Amino acid sequence: MRPKKTRWVKCVPGERCFKPQCKALSKCDGVYLSLDEFEAVRLACLEGLKQFDAAKLMKISRPTFSRILTSAQRKIADGLVNIKAIRIEGGCCKVGRSKI
Repeated sequence: MRPKKTRWVKCVPGERCFKPQCKALSKCDGVYLSLDEFEAVRLACLEGLKQFDAAKLMKISRPTFSRILTSAQRKIADGLVNIKAIRIEGGCCKVGRSKI
């Protein structure tokens, strides 16, 4: 298997876990969002960038960006629909400055 290319992120989340208010964290199942998935959601959904431009900022290909974004969206949907905690951690990322 080919090693993963390092992905560049601008924003590291301060709070790393979002949990349903109706359940204690110890009783919640969870989904894990990697830092590169978090960054993909930030760039595409919050900043409104096109996938090509967002991929350039993360220094990855557009198809790779698309796979990362799709994975992140599925995990977030799973967390919201099935009342799970969403934890943000890990990934092969480096924090850098971007033009946004």
